[in-house]
Order: sequence, then C-alpha cells, then structure tokens
Amino acid sequence: MTISVRNLLRLETQWTPSGEDRPLAYALTLTNASDRPISGFRLCISGPGRIDPAATIEGGSLRTRLSNYAEFAPPEGFVLHPDTAWTVTARGLSYPLRHWTDGTNTAYVVFDDGTNLPVTVMPSRSSGDNASPKRGADVYPVPDIAPAAISIVPWPNEVSVTGRRGVPLGLAPQPDCDAASRAIAAFDELATSLFPVEGIVRPEAEGGLTVALRRQDSMAAEAYSILFAEDGVTLTAASHAGFLYGLITLGQMLRGARLHPQTFLFPLEGEIRDEPWARWRGTHLDVARQFYGSAEIAQFLRVLAWNKLNRFHWHLSDDEAWRVEIEAYPELVATGAWRGHGLAIPSLLGSGAAPTGGYYTKAAIRQIVDLATRLGIDVVPEIDMPGHCYSVLQSLPSLRDPDEQGEYFSIQGFPNNCLNPAREETYAFVEKLLDELLELFPSRTIHVGADEVPAGAWEGSPQAMAHLKAFGGGGTAELQAHFLQRVQASLTARGRITGAWEEAAHGGGIDKASCYLNGWHTVEISAKLASEGYDIVVCPGQVYYLDMANSPAWSEPGAGWAGWSDAEKIYGFDPVEGWSDTQRQHFLGVQTCIWSEPMTDRGVFDRLIFPRISALAETGWTTPPRKSWDRFRAMVGLMPLLYGIRA
Repeated sequence: MTISVRNLLRLETQWTPSGEDRPLAYALTLTNASDRPISGFRLCISGPGRIDPAATIEGGSLRTRLSNYAEFAPPEGFVLHPDTAWTVTARGLSYPLRHWTDGTNTAYVVFDDGTNLPVTVMPSRSSGDNASPKRGADVYPVPDIAPAAISIVPWPNEVSVTGRRGVPLGLAPQPDCDAASRAIAAFDELATSLFPVEGIVRPEAEGGLTVALRRQDSMAAEAYSILFAEDGVTLTAASHAGFLYGLITLGQMLRGARLHPQTFLFPLEGEIRDEPWARWRGTHLDVARQFYGSAEIAQFLRVLAWNKLNRFHWHLSDDEAWRVEIEAYPELVATGAWRGHGLAIPSLLGSGAAPTGGYYTKAAIRQIVDLATRLGIDVVPEIDMPGHCYSVLQSLPSLRDPDEQGEYFSIQGFPNNCLNPAREETYAFVEKLLDELLELFPSRTIHVGADEVPAGAWEGSPQAMAHLKAFGGGGTAELQAHFLQRVQASLTARGRITGAWEEAAHGGGIDKASCYLNGWHTVEISAKLASEGYDIVVCPGQVYYLDMANSPAWSEPGAGWAGWSDAEKIYGFDPVEGWSDTQRQHFLGVQTCIWSEPMTDRGVFDRLIFPRISALAETGWTTPPRKSWDRFRAMVGLMPLLYGIRA
C-alpha cells in the first residue's frame, strides 16, 4: 500500500493487572493519524512481554505468536479510517508486566500485498503508575564533604596518606621493565579513550607528575603499592595487571582532585597497598537479544577496566540470534544474525520489519580480544547449548531429528530449540565450532551454557528416546548430561576449562575437576553446589542481574521476574554469607549479568548498568570490613558511563 508522507500510525499500549473485579488486560490501540484509510492489514508487535498463545483476544485475533513476537488481525472487513483508532485487547500474558520496558517497543503493520509500514510506539502505560518513563544513569552527585579525601573505586585495602600536593596536570609514568612499559601504554590508551581531552598521561614538559614504576616479583599478580613522597611517586607491582591497576588508581585520584578540589585531594605523603580479594570479578553481556557493535564492546571493556574488573563473559548466541563468524557454517550468520519480517527469525525484541542485527567477524573478535588482554581482562566466550539454540536450528535445520514429532517450548516461548544429544551430526557441529572458536579465544575457559533446557525436550525424537534407553533411561537431565560429558571431554582434551550455568550439574554430567558453574537462581543453590565440590561464580538474579529494574516502580526500565536491586542493595550484598570454609574454597568470585531484552534504548542501558556495575566491582575487590556505602556513593559519580546518557 502506498501512503503519503503525511502518514502516521501510532500505537499506544495499556497494561491493567488482574484484580478482584477484573481479569488482566493488555490493550493495544492503533491510531491512524494519516490522510488515508487502511484495511487488509495485521499489526505486528514485539517486546519483552509475551502474549500467551491461549489468551482471550478481544477486538481482533491473534494470528501468529513466537516468543515475544505477535501478529494481530482486526475483524474481517475492518477499515481503519483517518483520525480513528482500533483497539485489540489480550487477556493473557506469559508473565505479568512490571515495568514500562516489558511492553511493546516496536511495531509495524503488514498488508495483504506483503508491503509494510512502521508504527510509532509509545512507552507502555500501566493503570497503576503513569510517571514518565525513566532513562539515563541516575548519577550520585559528588558531595562537598566526603568520608575520604581521595577518590578511588573500588576502594583499596590499605590506605595511609597525608598532606596535600598541588594537583598535577597529569601523570608521567616511567617504566623499569617490559611489563611496566606495556601497562603504561595500555593505561594511556584507556585514559585517552574514556577521557579524551583530560590529558591524564602527559610528559613532564606539559606538567606531568613523574611516577616511577618498579618491578617486585614477590608481589601477587594483581597487587600493587603506591608510595607518595615530596620528591615523587613510586608504583610497585609484579605484573602488567598490577602496574595497570596502580595507574588506574592514580588516574582516579587525579581526576577526583582536579574535578572536585573542594572534596578530594592528591596526597603528598604516605602509601596505598592493594590487591583484590576475589579472583573472578566480571560481567556477562548478552549480545544475542540486542546487538552491540565492535566499537561499543571495545568501549565497554574500557569501562570494565576502569572498575578493575577482570572477566568479560561474552554471551554470543541464543534463541534470538547468532553473533560470531564460523567459516565452516556460514549459514549461522547469514540466517541467524538477522531478524525481520519474513526472515527465518522474526522481528523479536525491538527489531522492526527491516532486517536488523549483525555479527562479529573473526578480525573484529581478534581486535577485541587483543584490547581486553592489554586491559587485563580475560574474554570468556559463551555458545549456549544444547538449549537456547533456535537461531542455530533455523540456520542449520539438518541438525534436527527428521522423524521428531510434536513440539516442546522453552520458557521464553521458542519451539524445539535444543540441539539433539542423540545425533552424531550434533557433535560434528560442536567439534567444528570449537575448532574455530578456540582459535579466536585464548581464554582457558569456554562457556557452554547448559541452562533452561525445557523439561520435555526431545521426547518426540525417536533417536533421543532410543539413545536414552541405551543409557539406562531417565529424562531430559540425563540426555543433557550425556551431551555435556562429550563436549566437556573435547574441551578438556584441548586444555580448556568448561564454564556453564548451574543447570549443568543436573544429571551429573559435568566433571567437577575441569569446570566452573555460574550460580544464578539463588545464593542457597550456589552454596549447595560449592558443598558438592563445584567451583562457583556467584551471580544471583535477585541481586546481580543488571537487567532487573532499580526499583519496583513501573516508570523504571528493566525486567522484574527476579525482583529488583538498586546500587545500595548490590553494594551491601555478601555473596558468601554463611558459607563454610570448605564452601569458600570453591568460591571463584562474582559477576553481574546483563541480559539485553529491555535494552533497545541505550539510555535504558546506562540507567540499568551504572552505577550498579561499580558496586559489584567494589564487592569483588575490597574486603568486606573495608567497604563503606557512604564513601562509595560519594565517589562513584566520577566513574565513566558507556553512552554518557544521564537521567
């Protein structure tokens, strides 16, 4: 259909939770503000919220539903005239909406002739809270008086400084070894990228304060010490990482004293001695639900480094998309990296009718891994399997059992989304995938997912049922355990550690000696798994999932299925409270998880991630007795944002 330039189609959505006198309702109102009538169309929507396939639909019909994508049709013969509206109401959702980003965030109409038009989507409203939707980081202001006179996040473990030096214009570090030289180069690149006009690293001729870097091999790998004296500053460390962390500390102190001289100073004398208490201090980023370009990933790594985080868990595949170039299977990116109307993967999670998405070439990945290495960050790639593989199976349908009957659905509403553990074709695929993946990623740890396999997976596959019978019976957990045994054996033979979500422990399939698990459901499950001998990275959804909203308010963006957690809650959370000494031996550390369903809007990203990621960083670095929320709050406003969008 041809529509004039004046054409405007606008969608408003209203969430009404169920009450004593009413059923729940999600009403979608499409207004035709153009100068022409439209007919013979379907309204296509996507957003984190999912229409239940069995929902009662009023004012139209539900024609298609895949996960969070849905198509509604008006009644037969309906015409939407100019300056009129059509409302279709769904009384049934897969989960109740809790925040404005749960609702529809992209829509378009498709006509009988195959043409389509975009629709302007207004933020979903709730019958209970219609405050303006919030975007941008809620940055704590730096106070006039702070609990500490120097600004450092995460806070060091020993600080004893006195006096006030005139704030230097910059730092002029001088190395005494190759590790120090490499750290200086990395710090210069880091500071220049994050704060391009501040000249944090500059020569003495431009006012840089001489900082002598001295190597001391007896120190721990990530430890450093800084000695302040009238005649200069000396930074001592044993490794590239230690030197880099010490320089970051100096850079933070310099910025605090320069930007807020009424609050912070640069010390004249004394010492800082510091090292982290947790080995694993990381964050996970899901790039399948939303795609982040290489430049965004690189800058995000720099933000992580400024927070002294040392692990980047890169979630490269999921039901909604595949994001890494694999030469053996070009279909994975040709099909699996793109979403849009009429494609193998429809317009999910904010993607519109036009093809949307992307993937990382091998050249781009090598550059990102090289940058991460310079910044002291280990990149842990994740290919989620055997579940969460809808995009894989849409790209490579030959991996399915051709005789499989019926459907099973994941919790996110994807049908038959699991690699089949009974097929040798599955393992041939995994082996070729690992061949190329391990060449790209030098990390000792490769993450294989293993989460959220539906309980009824493979029950309609004759091959799977015969395979299960041959192994003595059981169900989904035993089939997944067999799959993980083979995948882990391949990784172990290649000298790698297998990472997985906590469900990998189900069925006893994963070898504890060469794996670690992400404990994400509850802290009690993490503690139990540690008792059983699994190495654990603690990342409970109730606290460390940064896609969860900052508060229960509808106006806050984010998800709410696991609850909510603001920066103070994250900061105060003890990941090993009540753990025995035996359990603590299996505690690797902590990480946040950034699931990207609600983050079509980069202002939403900044609001959800900052300053909460810095609260996690201090938990992973600073020993609990030395933490102080008041001190942290006074300083965290100086930490960088990714997009620079403030509330």
